[in-house]
Amino acid sequence: MNKATSVKILVVDDQPLIVEELCEFLESSGYRCVPCESSQQAIERFSEDTEIGLVLCDLHMPGLDGIQLVQELQRLSGKHRAFEAIMLTGRADKQDVIKALRAGIADYYQKPIDLDEMLEGVQRQEVALQERQKSLQLGHLNQKLQFLSASIDDLYQDLDKVRRSPQVSDVSDSDVSDLDRVEIPAIFNQLSPRQLDVARLVGKGQTNYQIACELGITENTVKLYVSQVLRLTHMHNRTQLALALSPSNSGLRQRVTAH
Repeated sequence: MNKATSVKILVVDDQPLIVEELCEFLESSGYRCVPCESSQQAIERFSEDTEIGLVLCDLHMPGLDGIQLVQELQRLSGKHRAFEAIMLTGRADKQDVIKALRAGIADYYQKPIDLDEMLEGVQRQEVALQERQKSLQLGHLNQKLQFLSASIDDLYQDLDKVRRSPQVSDVSDSDVSDLDRVEIPAIFNQLSPRQLDVARLVGKGQTNYQIACELGITENTVKLYVSQVLRLTHMHNRTQLALALSPSNSGLRQRVTAH
């Protein structure tokens, strides 16, 4: 028996005996199989089990055929899940094969199937799947690193601005908005100057984009600040935060910030 692998194979055919034979052979070769006798059952199993990475399916089946099934699984996977598909067909129609390859099916085998030849194909697609999964993981990590890098850069810029800016103690009433004149509840005292800036602008009803433009930071950094403010003030959403800073709802504001 070959060494067991972590990937599961979804085996789909409307003929139960073929499903049984394929699963028995693949499992004896170290694979774990998920047997299905219809496209609908295959969609349900694929959605439930994220360990499924290879799909071995018949082309001609009632309801969704093999190509339509793979296209539906691709739609369900989106950009966050990778799998490779192999098609089985009793009729090697050239147009069907071309259509399958264009749909993203990696390989095909004609019935009656040479099991050893099919196993070699499964092993090749397992290697291809591992490379795709690595690329997906690297892509996700790269996005997170870019977001983190942008956020850290913005935070350092904000810190530098706070250090450099002079303390302004004499501001005329005409330069202060109604919101700025509101007595800030004590729960907001723990916020940093930039967190408080973001909270005030949320209180004015500004969107993340508008706040980003006004403060000269990215929308991602605004989202980071908003989540920090909500966590530190124990508020559930932006509406509650806005009410807490609203000059026209002081009574409601007291109730909102009393928790």
